[in-house]
Amino acid sequence: MSLPAAVLDHLVVAAHTLEQGLGYVQDQIGVTLTGGGKHAAMGTHNRVLKLGPGQYLEVIAIDPEGSPPDFPRWFNLDDPGFQARLKIRPRLITWVVRTDNVDALAEAIYGQRVCVRPMQRGELRWRFAFTDDGSMPGDGLIPHIIQWDGHTHPTDKMQDAGCTLLGLDGSRIDAESVIRVISSMGLDHLITFHPVSKQRPPGLSARIKTPAGVVVMD
Repeated sequence: MSLPAAVLDHLVVAAHTLEQGLGYVQDQIGVTLTGGGKHAAMGTHNRVLKLGPGQYLEVIAIDPEGSPPDFPRWFNLDDPGFQARLKIRPRLITWVVRTDNVDALAEAIYGQRVCVRPMQRGELRWRFAFTDDGSMPGDGLIPHIIQWDGHTHPTDKMQDAGCTLLGLDGSRIDAESVIRVISSMGLDHLITFHPVSKQRPPGLSARIKTPAGVVVMD
């Protein structure tokens, strides 16, 4: 049985604080992130950067003024060890793909570990597939899944800062199982996997064309 179609939607950079994350990305890319807002149901907030039609980068952090949800926050943000890593520096932690059938795709990819919940930020409405413990599938290399409500996309109203995503790269010691999942989703053309080495530790990185040249963000 074929899975519902999915396409790249956005990249997620997590930070210990939003200010820290914005400073990190702006230093790397050389442009200012705008837009974004608060996710009241998650107790998080973000800023965004357009990376082309239908694609963007999100910087996200726990909102100190927000209320924690009754379930684990997305992207492992409640994990103390993960927050300790983010204190050192923000990180590109995962990617998100969009589909027109989040329920079927999430069940096929995540199985019983998933719960699809309605979410919103301002006027935006969407449905998002959460793992039951807030963890990131494949340590962030397997994408999260989103389904936007309506016929518009957040990038329709984002300022074009001249940045374009060129490609994703991933490294993982036991990458075969992750590669199989990504291939089953028809997304293997979006990410290139490399052997783990001293120069390329496990994790995700993105090659982004900016007004100042090509930047690798991890």
